[in-house]
Amino acid sequence: MKTKAVLGAQDVKNILAAAEAHALKNNWAVTIAVTDDGGHLLGLLRGDGAAPVSSHIAPAKARTAAMGRRESKVYEDIINQGRYSFLSAPLDGMLEGGVPVVADGQVIGAVGVSGVKSTEDAEIARAGIAALGL
Repeated sequence: MKTKAVLGAQDVKNILAAAEAHALKNNWAVTIAVTDDGGHLLGLLRGDGAAPVSSHIAPAKARTAAMGRRESKVYEDIINQGRYSFLSAPLDGMLEGGVPVVADGQVIGAVGVSGVKSTEDAEIARAGIAALGL
């Protein structure tokens, strides 16, 4: 039987706090979502001024990154390169801004961010993940 790390409640709080701090430092109003490795929501923070729709998009990006075991940008790139049939995949967050959390070579969760440019969303997600020191 294999064992793997999992995100605990304190890990989720640390990710959200670090990601929020990065967003605030840049005056970015965003929503930040953290999921487990199956894409189930563990934590959500909708920052002041973040658009209501971002509370749907951020978890979708995190779910896509967790279940796909790669950044959600990969799917956006596939579609933008003309493989439109990929839009039928059972994922709803195929936009940049979802980043998997990897520990010991295993995806243990993901962070999704929505509210600013997609590259900035991903930057915020990575800042949150960095708080874990993996």
